[in-house]
Amino acid sequence: MGNRLSRIYTRTGDDGSTGLGDGSRTGKDSLRVNAYGTVDEANSAIGVLLAVALPDDVRALLTTVQHQLFDLGGELCIPGHAAIQAADIDALERHLDRYNDDLPPLKDFILPAGGEAAARCHLARTIVRRAEREAVALSRVEAVRGEAVRYLNRLSDLLFVLARVLARADGHGEVLWNHERRHG
Repeated sequence: MGNRLSRIYTRTGDDGSTGLGDGSRTGKDSLRVNAYGTVDEANSAIGVLLAVALPDDVRALLTTVQHQLFDLGGELCIPGHAAIQAADIDALERHLDRYNDDLPPLKDFILPAGGEAAARCHLARTIVRRAEREAVALSRVEAVRGEAVRYLNRLSDLLFVLARVLARADGHGEVLWNHERRHG
């Protein structure tokens, strides 16, 4: 087992810096901290999704994803560390294809709604998409493995498909965007 926190506060971050996994320090507002912080936020949003009733297969998949997001946060927190592998991305793609195969093709945009589980899934999806943007921004100035960005990209796609699945499973259905509505 790794280091255990016996005390939660250390006061070392009171100056606006934080420690990275390799022992170096950086600003709490650095691109790296933003990237792994948003991965943590996405993981928390998936935890909020897991707090409602879900089909067992979706629950198991999202629990695996939470572990992988924790690994990814570690990868982004430790410069040069590799945690997410191509096999992780391949697995997401297999799940994505499996769930998407049972859905009708989209002819319209859908709103992030469709019942509590679907709405929570959409929220997690948008946070994952932000984490992807922040990982890309970090990659413009520091080394970020392509697997990290690809994982986030596929995960946001998977969460979109799962939101569609959950909207149907709850009986709420998808809420289509009405582009022809009139404001009165």
